[in-house]
Amino acid sequence: MAFSLSLKTQSLVVVVVIFHLFFISPCFCARKLTSLYQPPPMALTYHNGALLEGHLPVSILWYGQFSPAQTSIVADFLLSLDPHDQPENLSSKKPSASQWWKTIQTYLKKAGKREIQIELSNQISDESCSMGKTLKKSQISELARAVSSKSSGLTLVLTAKDVAVEGFCMSNCGFHGSDARKRSAFIWVGNSETQCPGQCAWPFHQPIYGPQTTPLIAPNGDVGLDGMVENIATLLAGTVTNPFGNGYFQGSAEAPLEVASACPGIYGKGAYPGYAGELLVDSSTGASYNALGVNSRKYLLPAVLDPSTSQCSTVV
Repeated sequence: MAFSLSLKTQSLVVVVVIFHLFFISPCFCARKLTSLYQPPPMALTYHNGALLEGHLPVSILWYGQFSPAQTSIVADFLLSLDPHDQPENLSSKKPSASQWWKTIQTYLKKAGKREIQIELSNQISDESCSMGKTLKKSQISELARAVSSKSSGLTLVLTAKDVAVEGFCMSNCGFHGSDARKRSAFIWVGNSETQCPGQCAWPFHQPIYGPQTTPLIAPNGDVGLDGMVENIATLLAGTVTNPFGNGYFQGSAEAPLEVASACPGIYGKGAYPGYAGELLVDSSTGASYNALGVNSRKYLLPAVLDPSTSQCSTVV
């Protein structure tokens, strides 16, 4: 399937130029570099299209070098979303990743769809970078298709810190797209640790734009991977609720604001440009977080737009 890419600039409160990437038919939506902007209250419109629902097999392609400790950070995040698959003592704890995910489920219920159950079905490592270490956007979709042959599934293509992807750091931190024939979707996110942590791993690194506040300590001790989780969460919320460009969004289909991208830079109550909000702090490590996960994980997850209040909602 051929891809057509387009860029659209949008001026926000800080002087940051943001580019939105998209498919002509399905959505190709970027995780925008807007970590210092707090949007006004808004509501997302449902455009009556298909959403991801029911059983969702998720495959991960690790493109480049990732350590076992790094891969487990992302895998545990996905396993943390479904409270039914967790021990009773964890599923009742708050704030949790599953509590954050519950707001995403609200959009599915509102549209008359089934709740989604995420299954981590497959993980593949391409340590040798079979397509090279400089990738075009079209190659991301090729990699996603090669990993998963299942229809109605989701593939995460995650690239290592030394892999350059077209547009990475210059216009986005990741994007999601879809295969209309298979009715499947994919997400790409890059490790920004050495390329642009101030853009794609804030607030764990000083931002390039805006107020220069002291970086927070990453909850899993890895600025690059903890930043990736932030971006994966943002894009996962958008993929489930707007997988093919006709689901929930505000604005034009070519440059949509989605469930989490409508609330950039907000992680806790009282957030404002340059300040992530009131967060929990681990007493032993000093790390900041707002959600608990499986295997004693702690994560920093983005605010999402609550459909019941039309406000950006955080788990703390």
